[in-house]
Amino acid sequence: MRKLSVLFVLLTFVFMSFYIGDDNNQRSLTPYSFGDQLRFFPPMPTAKNNQLTVEGAELGRYLFYDPILSIDSSFSCASCHRQENAFSDSPKRFSTGVNGDTLSRNTPPLFNLAWYPQLFWDGRANSLEDQVFHPVRDTSEMNLSWENAAQRVKENDFYRQKFRDVFGNTEIDSVLIARAIAQFERTIISANSKYDKVLRREDYFTPKEYEGFVIANDQTKGDCLHCHTSDANALGTTGEMSNNGLQEAFQPEDFKDKGQGETSNNKDDIGKFKIPSFRNVALTAPYMHDGRFQTLEEVVDFYSEGVHESHNIDSKMEFAHRGGVHLTEEEKESLIAFLYTMTDSTLITDEKFSSPF
Repeated sequence: MRKLSVLFVLLTFVFMSFYIGDDNNQRSLTPYSFGDQLRFFPPMPTAKNNQLTVEGAELGRYLFYDPILSIDSSFSCASCHRQENAFSDSPKRFSTGVNGDTLSRNTPPLFNLAWYPQLFWDGRANSLEDQVFHPVRDTSEMNLSWENAAQRVKENDFYRQKFRDVFGNTEIDSVLIARAIAQFERTIISANSKYDKVLRREDYFTPKEYEGFVIANDQTKGDCLHCHTSDANALGTTGEMSNNGLQEAFQPEDFKDKGQGETSNNKDDIGKFKIPSFRNVALTAPYMHDGRFQTLEEVVDFYSEGVHESHNIDSKMEFAHRGGVHLTEEEKESLIAFLYTMTDSTLITDEKFSSPF
């Protein structure tokens, strides 16, 4: 009987602890649900130490749009990542930071980020949480120390309550701020383009769009499928790093921008950059890490006739030895027609991704 009583007390304590919650105040948080929109995506990677919740994502949305994290409180994440351009800074080739500095690489769009094993063009961040740390402290971007950023947030009554609601009584610091913003960024999903509607059998490709889809996935034609998945899954990218033949280079020192090699210190990574998604390319010009191409036509022309060989060009660039895949003008038009079906008009208008201010 005594053993039963002890067991009853222990079970009751565990139950009440779960129900009432501890200092992290988990009792009132709502797990974030993506519903059925990820049906054609690979399983979404999750952050073990940063559970995605409705309340956490909402806090992150405030911080994403709030200039409080810049040195003079005039510049936010959204200053360079604008919703109407799929969270890119199109049509700018290079964004300008809070102090007027011009950045050295084109600003990438933000959507479907949870699947990227590495972030930034050079892969310097291995998680969304890690990614958040870079632009805030970068002197060319937001130029604010994380110590000052955390202090500002701590002193703000609105944020103190928001953080308490999401993270309980844990002291506000750079780690919690990064976790909140990362939660919001994980919710920015692009999954409602015409391409997605075709997958869901709600719409149909035109003959030209379908021909473009076939060309993209034909290894003897566009040969895009190895890097830009649109048949095996709906991400539009493998998310890997690649040297796609933008520059003729046979020695590491030949590369103007070292890319991944700059952060990995591995000479085999020099000239490699993150593979972007096919999704929303009609909204995110200019293209490539250095914004060298202004139009999709220029991009397709490059892969057709302008590829350069180099000592570590991606082995998946099977036609580099002859300068590209050599599409006809009609095939190029069809491929571009297919790429336009990847535009997600819902992403750029959805209020849950817009400024809460």
